Amino acid sequence: MDEKNETNTKNFKTVQNPNTYKTVYDANPTKTKTGFGKSVLLPFFSGIVGCAVVMGTCFGVPSIRENILGSSANNSNFSSSTSSNTNSSGYVSQTSLSNYSDTSVYAANKILPSIVGIKVEYMVNTPLSLFSNKQQSTTATASGSGIIISDDGYILTNNHIVSTTSEESYYEVSEATKVTVTLFNDETEYEAKIIGKDEQTDLAVIKIDKTGLSKAEFADSDSIKVGEFAMAVGNPLGMQSSITCGVISAVNREVTDSDGKKFTLIQTDAAINSGNSGGALVNSEGKVIGINTLKLSGTGIEGMGFAIPINSTTDITSQLIQYSKVKRPYIGITGMDLDEETANTYHLVQGIYVKAIEDFSAAEKAGFKIGDVIIEADGKKITTMDELNEIKNSHQIGDEMKVKVNREGQEKELTITLGEQP
Repeated sequence: MDEKNETNTKNFKTVQNPNTYKTVYDANPTKTKTGFGKSVLLPFFSGIVGCAVVMGTCFGVPSIRENILGSSANNSNFSSSTSSNTNSSGYVSQTSLSNYSDTSVYAANKILPSIVGIKVEYMVNTPLSLFSNKQQSTTATASGSGIIISDDGYILTNNHIVSTTSEESYYEVSEATKVTVTLFNDETEYEAKIIGKDEQTDLAVIKIDKTGLSKAEFADSDSIKVGEFAMAVGNPLGMQSSITCGVISAVNREVTDSDGKKFTLIQTDAAINSGNSGGALVNSEGKVIGINTLKLSGTGIEGMGFAIPINSTTDITSQLIQYSKVKRPYIGITGMDLDEETANTYHLVQGIYVKAIEDFSAAEKAGFKIGDVIIEADGKKITTMDELNEIKNSHQIGDEMKVKVNREGQEKELTITLGEQP
């Protein structure tokens, strides 16, 4: 377009001709001396006739009619309420915010009556000065969450909430002196008794003297999928009955805590804060799929929380209620992992070096000796204590377990009758 035409286009107006659908320009926008009938009425009626011809033709062809009506119906549905449709490729083409909101409201109403706040009191003993043997005691408190698992007062929570014992170089923390529970929409504090706790799984069961409680429903945590709805419910920072929403970020995520214990957990981006521990991670039906237990924090870290899969807690919970502890099979050795470099340095084979054997243990009865290197268990090659414990924990107390050791360059098979962990 030359410079003159480019300037004149400011005064052009576009007219759609319904018969040709081409764009035409009125090159004389200031022309005013044309007759009214010729300039207004004739084009108006011509347009009506043209539209009638086009629409009649379109509705006379079935495929065009269906496309027009179908498109209109779809647009109407979309404008009135955004729907969630999944096509054959599995992608969601439209998302309904109202449906998401309804899901959150339903899940919250379902689970909130089953979530409790937990407050723990304990004593902290500190020396009066750096050079004094005398100590002063102060009362400290901590808070967490719990899940009602029976209508007669049993509550599932994390061990680290109710197990406060700790000894540092400067201070000493006692066992919990008092545990109280606050129910949903009830400001009354109910004193709780610690029924049982297990440090290895970070689970504990407490009980209050009250009946008619709202028991939480459990879902199958083995069937959850990455990307599905997740809601964390608990008592963060003492704020009773708080929820946060997100999705399942990963399943079977292996995480090592600050004490070196390894867990296989559900990862979620639903916010988990201090005090959420022991609370529930639930699905869109408000059913428990996990127990919120820890999070990653630090600069550049956001939305990385973890929950213990609920399926892995059922046997532990039953044992804590029945025995106040978890009964596990036991070998009775202290072992050290030998990687390839260390093994070569000391002219040993790669495996688990036996450093110590407990008196009267299953290992002693089976004939273990200090200096043995365990290389195989139940026919499977192993190189770490974690692998040995995983195989051991697949057995019951009293089961026999075949173990192969390398002793002074010779391989020897031993049979262990597993005892009970003291």
